[in-house]
Amino acid sequence: MSGAAGCQGGGGGDRGPRWRRLWKLLALGLLSASSVLAAAPGAEAMSKEEKRRLGNQVLEMFDHAYSNYMEHAYPADELMPLTCRGRVRGQEPSRGDVDDALGKFSLTLIDTLDTLVVLNKTKEFEEAVKKVIKDVNLDNDIVVSVFETNIRVLGGLLGGHSVAIMLKDKGEYMQWYNGELLHMAKELGYKLLPAFNTTSGLPYPRVNLKFGVRHPEARTGTETDTCTACAGTLILEFAALSRFTGTSIFEEYARKALDFIWEKRQRSSNLVGVTINIHTGDWVRKDSGVGAGIDSYYEYLLKAYVLLGDDSFLERFNTHYDAIMRYISQPPLLLDVHIHKPMLNARTWMDSLLAFFPGLQVLKGDIRPAIETHEMLYQVIKKHNFLPEAFTTDFRVHWAQHPLRPEFAESTYFLYKATGDPYYLEVGKTLIENLNKYARVPCGFAAMKDVRTGSHEDRMDSFFLAEMFKYLYLLFADKEDMIFDIEDYIFTTEAHLLPLWLSTTNQTISKKNTTTEYTELDDSNFDWTCPNTQILFPNDPMFAQSIREPLKNVVDKSCPRGISRAEENLGNGPKPPLRARDFMASNPEHLEILKKMGVSLIHLKDGRVQLVQHAVQAASSLDAEDGLRFMQEMIELSSQQQKEQQLPPRAVQIVSHPFFGRVVLTAGPAQFGMDLSKHKAGTRGFVATIKPYNGCSEITNPEAVKEKIALMQRGQCMFAEKARNIQKAGAIGGIVIDDNEGSSSDTAPLFQMAGDGKNTDDITIPMLFLFNKEGNIILDAIREYEAVEVLLSDKAKDRDLETENMDQKLPENDSHKQDSEEATSESQHLDAVSEEPEEGENSDITDPDSLSAAHTDSDSVSISNQDSYVPGTDEASAPESACTQGDSQPQEQKTETESNSKVDWDSKVQPMESILADWNEDIEAFEMMEKDEL
Repeated sequence: MSGAAGCQGGGGGDRGPRWRRLWKLLALGLLSASSVLAAAPGAEAMSKEEKRRLGNQVLEMFDHAYSNYMEHAYPADELMPLTCRGRVRGQEPSRGDVDDALGKFSLTLIDTLDTLVVLNKTKEFEEAVKKVIKDVNLDNDIVVSVFETNIRVLGGLLGGHSVAIMLKDKGEYMQWYNGELLHMAKELGYKLLPAFNTTSGLPYPRVNLKFGVRHPEARTGTETDTCTACAGTLILEFAALSRFTGTSIFEEYARKALDFIWEKRQRSSNLVGVTINIHTGDWVRKDSGVGAGIDSYYEYLLKAYVLLGDDSFLERFNTHYDAIMRYISQPPLLLDVHIHKPMLNARTWMDSLLAFFPGLQVLKGDIRPAIETHEMLYQVIKKHNFLPEAFTTDFRVHWAQHPLRPEFAESTYFLYKATGDPYYLEVGKTLIENLNKYARVPCGFAAMKDVRTGSHEDRMDSFFLAEMFKYLYLLFADKEDMIFDIEDYIFTTEAHLLPLWLSTTNQTISKKNTTTEYTELDDSNFDWTCPNTQILFPNDPMFAQSIREPLKNVVDKSCPRGISRAEENLGNGPKPPLRARDFMASNPEHLEILKKMGVSLIHLKDGRVQLVQHAVQAASSLDAEDGLRFMQEMIELSSQQQKEQQLPPRAVQIVSHPFFGRVVLTAGPAQFGMDLSKHKAGTRGFVATIKPYNGCSEITNPEAVKEKIALMQRGQCMFAEKARNIQKAGAIGGIVIDDNEGSSSDTAPLFQMAGDGKNTDDITIPMLFLFNKEGNIILDAIREYEAVEVLLSDKAKDRDLETENMDQKLPENDSHKQDSEEATSESQHLDAVSEEPEEGENSDITDPDSLSAAHTDSDSVSISNQDSYVPGTDEASAPESACTQGDSQPQEQKTETESNSKVDWDSKVQPMESILADWNEDIEAFEMMEKDEL
């Protein structure tokens, strides 16, 4: 996002010169804030030398990521940083909807074009543009996401064109450039237009680049739903394409989609849902928030006003913003609500994509809530090193992945621009240190598979290069460090640069106000022309610090528990007539109370019971409220019981050269042997393969195993028997590798290895379990480096940065790289396996109670005409008061085959072909609520 959006003005007139004047005024205002706060007592200003050092560190990190993509992955769409090769769609196991961003069009290179110029790498930019023009083919028979292709590829081409013509005008670089990137952008724009062939004007979510939507060979066009952000995040790129080319059809289509969403908003709350039917306009998912599925819709309303000068966009944004602050904002939290009953929270957790919202609030000029939410997010980061994909209102991990998202860095940059507070420079420094310490690997930067254990995913998304390094560099850069004035541009949601002068170019669309039923809102913020430091910080240079201070310990010490609006309204009113911890399914009196609360009980064939709430069947509204609280309590108890029966995942960390602790694998624990959670140092040693490999008889190579960590294959005997055999041979630990080819912790739930039904106190060494894909990473490392040392621990340990820096100088230094939309709701759980199946038998033995608890989710409770489901348990205990981390993680897998491109996509594949470390990707934070029907 660009700070240009922070200026709000009236309508009419020549917008181009006016916006340039307002934009310069904003820059002066932010500079004034910076100088005031820098002099404030207690706010230690960062020295110019330190800022320059950090800026140079960002440049080095970018070079590490970019050079490894170009060396190991190009022309593939993305780099796989753990296996040092390119990710080519159709050649890797499908990750489901995440792969819809990949179109065999060198995604990472296109997404990175304008980043090269922001980072003053003009020569590299010129070479990159030539490669894109020469190599990229947009006519591939492949189905892609309209949303992702628009913001990443179309936006990347337009951003590249914007800075290319700027450099050409300066007279030193790009003198040969003749609009080639713009021609490619126009070609791509026409390929996206068939998606808009709906009665509503909302686009299909996917389109085939070669055949469109309804062609017999298109393999798409049957979808009925799309997310609000997917249809509402087109106007900047499509309007810019129209303004650059003079072809109005692109802007017309994007405007029609925005108009339709606005007309379909819920009129009483002025909120929009997450998913909408593209044919009827009915809301499919009626929950509303500012995170995944909706986020950039709000962003583009405000920025469309800035770029296009149409008052209707500002009026719509103000209307939505008033509703957000009225219903969704519960400082410092931002919680989803139901659009028809906005006083009811729709869930008790937040997703990481909402981290962009403080930045948007800065651009709107509403600083206080931006500071509060940003500080809360920073406290979560300080606890987990990264922002988990989702976390609960009491700051437990809900989904543990982190795909190196840039939204928090974006908000940090804008808060620093608005306040000048050096505190935000220190926040940026922390982000840099965590990326280098925990995400950096020899071939780039790897996404975090689990922020609790520090394990990695073989993934480096294009947005990491497009956004993260751009915002971090701008955070520490002074004006003299830039080769152009960043204030002349607005940032898209992918941080691509579009020039503000487009507001007066090729205005083929009438700018009349099309907003209907707009209501004047009593909010003095709307009267501001620009964020004025005298208004934001009246005689108080410590303003930002005074807002942050109460939130300093909100995560670590306060351990707050979210309070529902119903609880808030009732205050200290009467307790519900039946508490979940007291419930007994065999008690007739309890069943009668449940019936009064609208809760029915269903007996399952396996002896368990389901509890389902129908609020409309309750005796009264108060009874329905009691039923809601009862269901919430029961869900907490079921979840707690599940956690008490499980051990958390463990970590296998490769610490020898050239890995030095930068590759971490998620491992399943054992119910016997050394408890790694009580031995913080873990067990460290070189690995050795045992003979026989199954470990089911006396080890025949004890000299190779002694004082080492034994590797063995799953199958043919009990886990405990394997452990006893290797312990007898002198091993200090053991790793069991799954014998099911291609299995991975991404596509199967982890399980804990159980004993053999006998006393296992004689087993004293640690035992861990790796699925086939993760195990093959270690086996492949042995083939390449022979001596491989690992650390078995409860979580990954800090990397040795000094050793890492020395390693970067070695010739073997490699690098590896790493969105979202659509996520499933199934929680990761640990299944206890007590016995190894014979070959040919099913290898998964699942505890039905554990499985039942794993599918329990607090989102399945609502009082608004929807079914609430809780699997029953035989015994329940009250939730503990201490802060604990949840274990829930979504997973998704799909199989898809795409036709091959003419480009030689195999040319960059590394020798590690046997490793299929294509771990399950980032998944969208909202599908969990698709079970709900309001």
